[in-house]
Amino acid sequence: MTDITRRAALAGAAAIPAAAMVPTGAALADGHSAGPAQPLARGFAVGDMQATALLAGTRTFEGDAQGTFGMNVDAETFKAASDAAFIPTDKSQFFFTPTIVATGGELVLFDTGLNAAGITAALASAGYTPEDVTHVVITHMHPDHIGGLMNEDAPTFANANYTTGKGEFTFWSANPSEAYTANMAPLAERFAFVEDGASVAPGITAMDMSGHTPGHMGFMLSSGDDSVLVTADMANHYVWSLAHPDWEVRFDMDKEAAAATRRRVLGMLAAEKIPMLGYHMPFPATGFVDVDGDGFRWVPESYQLML
Repeated sequence: MTDITRRAALAGAAAIPAAAMVPTGAALADGHSAGPAQPLARGFAVGDMQATALLAGTRTFEGDAQGTFGMNVDAETFKAASDAAFIPTDKSQFFFTPTIVATGGELVLFDTGLNAAGITAALASAGYTPEDVTHVVITHMHPDHIGGLMNEDAPTFANANYTTGKGEFTFWSANPSEAYTANMAPLAERFAFVEDGASVAPGITAMDMSGHTPGHMGFMLSSGDDSVLVTADMANHYVWSLAHPDWEVRFDMDKEAAAATRRRVLGMLAAEKIPMLGYHMPFPATGFVDVDGDGFRWVPESYQLML
């Protein structure tokens, strides 16, 4: 076997286009170190559509992960599942991955990350500017999904139409959070509303995935024989949430409904072999779901969607 030296490996890494990478140790828009160099965008075709996962930020959270995930299982069970996946229980890594889709002359952005700087940088790595975006679709109104809507006092996406679920908007407008007031309220009159089964743009259909929030929605991308499901926060972690859909997650507002939604949606994805784009899955946040005992197994996309 050829001995690949560290110097040779570094030389190979240098050939990767700098515009698509976060440099080692660079501060992301969320103020945290990016760690090793990594891409900010990964695109693939969905029939005649072009979908691109955008890494708008990533964070490492220190502390007992079971305080957030697996709240209704014992510590031994949680540790055993974590050990089997080779992940620690005293910290967790979060990825914030909006999706942008080019379809029928439209450029549709799903969610906006933590802030304007993060989503703008990720868009640039995919060859887009905020002004290119024709539609912004908000899956739900947690801060890490609406944080990039405003850039100081101006809309980040000046030319866009805005869409969200009717039930989601009704809840948060009556119970405004700080993030809602700062990011959604200034644009409230520009939003159109959709319900389960509605079309957002050619080939994009809304799907009810409530539970995480009262009106949380996913969106099916379909073109020709190809489909991909944008699932947002239907499952927040590839092991502690997706693999174990009945485990309670602190972020889920209705934990019973969220678990039922996970079982329903993950079961459909596994049965129909439809890939999913999950907002908090390890970047590029795209993969397949398979049945594994009483739960599921995350199978990261490697090259299947590039063929």
